[in-house]
Amino acid sequence: MTSRPPRARRTSTGGRVAPADERSAAPRTRWTGARTVQVLSTVAVGSLTVGLLLHDVPSSAPEPPQVAADAPADPSPRPRAVPTAGRTAPPTTPAPTVPTGPADRAGDLLAGPSAPSAPAPTAPLRVPLPPAAAGLDLARYATTDPASPWVVVNKALPLAPADFAPTDLVVVGGYEVRAALQDPLTRMLAAAAAEGVRLELRSGFRSAAYQQQVHADWASRVGPQRVDEVSARPGHSEHQTGLAVDVGSGSRPECDFQSCFDATPEGTWVAARAAEFGFVVRYTAGNQAVTGYAPEGWHLRYVGTDLVAEMQRRGVTTLEELFGVPGGPDYR
Repeated sequence: MTSRPPRARRTSTGGRVAPADERSAAPRTRWTGARTVQVLSTVAVGSLTVGLLLHDVPSSAPEPPQVAADAPADPSPRPRAVPTAGRTAPPTTPAPTVPTGPADRAGDLLAGPSAPSAPAPTAPLRVPLPPAAAGLDLARYATTDPASPWVVVNKALPLAPADFAPTDLVVVGGYEVRAALQDPLTRMLAAAAAEGVRLELRSGFRSAAYQQQVHADWASRVGPQRVDEVSARPGHSEHQTGLAVDVGSGSRPECDFQSCFDATPEGTWVAARAAEFGFVVRYTAGNQAVTGYAPEGWHLRYVGTDLVAEMQRRGVTTLEELFGVPGGPDYR
């Protein structure tokens, strides 16, 4: 059977439409040629791009990324990582160029924290040394006047007159003392009591007549050869000035006027705190050769806090050394 060629059909506007075979033949050839050119162009551009990319890739490890200028500063630089055993360290590359300024975190990592800029050097400042401690005027009061607060009385320096008695005696704790002692002595006893220490008075002012009785009593106890080590003769006693007191132990009264007083709570407290109130422990084992008397941890002499401070400043423990006056174990 013979097939009929396809008819051309007309459009609604009267134009002729070619058959399908005619429409598809010529245009197909033109499209195929353009497509080939487009593919080849794409391949060429891709090859060029790859070449450029390969040209920019370093032969070793990649370059560290640049730090942005507005990146926040890191106040605590991290230490560089150290290769561990068995791991090959990456090849060394030159340090990258990074922005400088407060946000230079890479610079912190490489160089560590930077010190703040210092002003231009100027001439060194001379800091004045503290002034030397001003010495107390040791001539303020006489050391030979029995009424003086700084009177020195010992075996070499008797009171004159020998029967001296102060005229300003007051009573503290049941015993007579000079008026100058009233406040510091009262405060000292109160301070000890506040700390639970039972510090009590055992003796105060003694007249020349009473001191004669005390000396005789001690002579009967220890003998005439030793009595002058533990008791002063009349006219040579600090008690006669009204500036000395004997304290005792309320916790261990059996140690009153005994060497064991030093080990009582009261003896320990007095040794450490009496100076705060202007008293010194007059007779100690360390100064017996100067004072001439055996140690008496209970015998306190009032001289005032200023003189105590001066004694401490000079490193002396006796009035004889402080004022440069005679003392010693022998009567003169």
